[in-house]
Amino acid sequence: QNVDGISARINDSKMNKLLIALALAPAAALVAPSVPRAPATVVQANPGIGTGQGPSLEWGGSDTTTGGAKKLSEALEEADIERKKAVEEAERRAKWQEQEREEKLRKVAFMKEMPDDTPAGSVSDYMYKEGVKDQLDKLDYDLVGLLPVKQRVREIAALLVLDKMRRKLGFDTAVPSLHMCFTGAPGTGKTTVAVRMGQILAKMGYCRSGHVVVATRDDLVGQYVGHTAPKTKEVIKQALGGVLLVDEAYYLYNAANDRDYGQESIEILLTFMENNREDLVVVLAGYKDRMDKFFSFIPGMSSRIGNHIDFPNYEVDELFEISKVMSRDLDYEMTDEAGDVFKKYIERRMAMPFFSNARTVRNAMDRARMNAAIRVFDQAIAGANGGDVGADDLKAITADDFQVILDEALAAEDDAILA
Repeated sequence: QNVDGISARINDSKMNKLLIALALAPAAALVAPSVPRAPATVVQANPGIGTGQGPSLEWGGSDTTTGGAKKLSEALEEADIERKKAVEEAERRAKWQEQEREEKLRKVAFMKEMPDDTPAGSVSDYMYKEGVKDQLDKLDYDLVGLLPVKQRVREIAALLVLDKMRRKLGFDTAVPSLHMCFTGAPGTGKTTVAVRMGQILAKMGYCRSGHVVVATRDDLVGQYVGHTAPKTKEVIKQALGGVLLVDEAYYLYNAANDRDYGQESIEILLTFMENNREDLVVVLAGYKDRMDKFFSFIPGMSSRIGNHIDFPNYEVDELFEISKVMSRDLDYEMTDEAGDVFKKYIERRMAMPFFSNARTVRNAMDRARMNAAIRVFDQAIAGANGGDVGADDLKAITADDFQVILDEALAAEDDAILA
C-alpha cells in the first residue's frame, strides 16, 4: 500500500507539472505543424492542348506550338498567293488566245475583201519612217570598206522591211532567224556592226531596246559545280530585248576536258536561242577557222545560226581611211606627209605579230596625238611664237608625230610585240 501510494503521488505530480506547462505555453505552439503534400499530377498525352490552360496560350510560352501555327499560317498565305498567280496567268493566257482568235478572224475577213492591187506603201517610206535608212547611213559613215558585210546587213534589213509591209496587208509572217555568226580577225568592226544591227532590229520592232551586251567565257562559265547556270542566265537576262555578242565563242567548249563547265553554258544558250527568238538575238564572234571547228563540235549551235557574216582584213589604204575618220571625230587634221609616214608604219606592223586592224590604227593614233602634244608643249616652253598656241597647232598631226612610232617599229625585231 505504501508503494502504491508513492506511485500515485508521483503521477499526480507529473500531471500537475504538465497542466502548469500547458497553461504557460503560447497558443501558436499548441497548433500541430502542417505537413506539405505533393500536388496531384495529371498526365496528358499533349499538355496545354484542349484544356485551355497550357503555356502556349500565354504570351511568351516556351512550347513550339505557336511557331508551328505561324508557319502553317504563312504556308497557307503563300499557297493562296500562288493560287491567285496561277489563276491570273490562266486568265491572261485565255485572254491572249481569244485576242489571237479574233485577230485571225479579222485577218481572214480583210484578206477576202482586199483587192489584189491594194498598195502596201513604198519601200523608201518604210526605210525612212522606221529609221532603217538612218542606221544604214551611219554604218557607211562609221565603217570604212567591209562592202560584203554592209551588203549582208542591207539584205537582212530588206527582209525585215518587206516582212513589215506584208504584215500591214495581213499576210502571215514569221520571225526570221536573226541569230548571227561574225567571223574575222580582231579590229574588223564586228562589235560596231552588232551595235548597228541591234538598233535596226529595234527600229523594226524585232527587239525591244536593241542594246548590245558583250560577253566572253569568263562572263558565262563558272568555276565550280552550280556556278555556271546562274552566271549564264544573268548575262542572258541583261541581254533580253537586245543583242548578246559572245566574243571568241569557241572558248566556251573545251574538247579536251569532258568535265568542263562550258558545255552547260552552251546548252543554256541553245535553249534561250530557240525559245526566246522574239526577244533575244545571239551573235557569236571569233576567228573563222576556230568558229568552224566549234560548230563541228556543237552542231545544234550551227543549225540555229541563220546568218554567217565574214569580216575580211583591211588593206593599207582602208586603214589609212580609218585613221582619217578617227582624226575627224576627234577634230584633228592629218597632213599629207603624216599620211605617208602612217602608211609605212601600218605596212611594218602588218608584218609583225598581233596586228589588230582598226585597233592597231587606234593605238597608233593615240601615240601620234601624244607625240603632237609633246611637240607643241616643248615648242611653247621654248618660246616659239612668244609661247602662244593657236587652234591650228592644237589640231595638227604632222609627219614627225608618226615618225617616232615608225622608228620604234623599224628598230624592233620581226617577232616583237608592239601596241
